[in-house]
Amino acid sequence: MLILKTQKDINNQILALKKGKKKIGFVPTMGALHEGHLSLIKRSKQENEVTVCSIFVNPTQFNDKKDFEKYPITIEKDIEMLLQAKCDILFLPNVAEMYPSGFKNTEKIDFGFIAETLEGEHRPGHFDGMAQIVERLLRAVNPDSLYMGQKDYQQAMICAAMIRARKLKVKLCVCDIVREKDGLAMSSRNVRLDTHSRKLAVEISKTLKKLKA
Repeated sequence: MLILKTQKDINNQILALKKGKKKIGFVPTMGALHEGHLSLIKRSKQENEVTVCSIFVNPTQFNDKKDFEKYPITIEKDIEMLLQAKCDILFLPNVAEMYPSGFKNTEKIDFGFIAETLEGEHRPGHFDGMAQIVERLLRAVNPDSLYMGQKDYQQAMICAAMIRARKLKVKLCVCDIVREKDGLAMSSRNVRLDTHSRKLAVEISKTLKKLKA
């Protein structure tokens, strides 16, 4: 697996691959990888000659500084998992690389209601920051297909709107949720749940299944 840390290096690598007519799949992550992420890597590998995964904990999508500081960082374990999954390229930039001119977002997209409801209602600015970094990553990697999990459905819909607004030539593939044995959707943040909260969280999927039935 090739590990690249600058936009220039990833640009040059992708350019060479595309000259060889290689199809590129891209899985953006914030690390702390689990089987849900690996399922996206697997799907990309099935549909493309080259799969790129990025790991970047994006400061601009955390409206709570404490949440950003507590986000789990497990880079050595993540690299090992990507090696086992036979990921081709890991893009591992730092903050200065992705935000050379600072964090100000001068080209915001008005996502309207889709960014103001559900999670957006409780985390103002979160989706603006998320869309900002996904756009920057897409421009750096320039993939044919972008793979995201259905667990973050609202996030995927925002990305779809961003791709349309920016007229980016990339196909968005929203993949099935991967769950723990008890039904809880796999998430990097699950490690922060105490025993009581962990039991309570499972009630979400249980209730949805009952409603569907």
